[in-house]
Amino acid sequence: MHIVRVDSLDDSRLNAYINLTEIQLRNRLEPDEGIFIAESPKVIDRALAAHREPLSFLVEEQWLEGMSQTFEYVDNHWGSDIPVFVASEELLKKLTGYRLHRGAMCAMKRWELPSVQELCGGPDVKRVAVMENIVDFTNVGALMRSAAALGIDAVLATPSCLDPLYRRAVRVSMGTVFQVPWTRIGGDNRKNWPNPSINELKELGFTTVAMALTDDSISMQELSARIHSDINDPSHIEKVALIFGTEGDGLSHHTLAATDLTVKIPMSHGVDSLNVAASSAVAFYATM
Repeated sequence: MHIVRVDSLDDSRLNAYINLTEIQLRNRLEPDEGIFIAESPKVIDRALAAHREPLSFLVEEQWLEGMSQTFEYVDNHWGSDIPVFVASEELLKKLTGYRLHRGAMCAMKRWELPSVQELCGGPDVKRVAVMENIVDFTNVGALMRSAAALGIDAVLATPSCLDPLYRRAVRVSMGTVFQVPWTRIGGDNRKNWPNPSINELKELGFTTVAMALTDDSISMQELSARIHSDINDPSHIEKVALIFGTEGDGLSHHTLAATDLTVKIPMSHGVDSLNVAASSAVAFYATM
């Protein structure tokens, strides 16, 4: 590795790490520059294991020795010229706007996302999750982590959904965003969701399921029964796309009208719904 000790905030080589606390700025800057930021040694290691290309590191001095195996792995796979910027705790706090508790960050190269057809068209892809306009990084990261843990085959983000590679979403996901196949559905054009995108899922053989509380909702138990029924059963569901709505408003009326089924998780004690991160975990488990 190429160790570079820095002692000034004016070093232009640190531009990728500036203004990390500005959500709107990062959401524009990272895609435009073709980068994303992985934070913490564990997340960085998972990204590297998924063959994500490192561009540079920003490491607190005291963490340098503990990451020696990571740097050796990078040397072996991408060469020894990747810069490792090393700075004091005080300088990093000024640069990033907060205490860098996890000791390290890595600017990495974004990869070209596959098409929905490429990701979901295979016969072995049975369960996919769709995030409609979810904008909270904690919910995006938690949903990705649950998807990885509970065997979801792919995750699709609608055009208005938060970028799953946003730094804090990656951190909450514990790096599982690099393990679960995902892509954008509808690309960057908001007019493509819910249709023609939902129709594309149907053409690929998916039963589209809106997770919502409506008068015609069936229970999660009923959905599970249909998925696990005999293949010759008329109600059998072979491939399912579970669609989760944004915080607060839930799924749009257009989405509810376009999907095949609406499914609810029965509630007790007057609770009307679960947070989307919790409801997705329940749905993923029930449909395994």
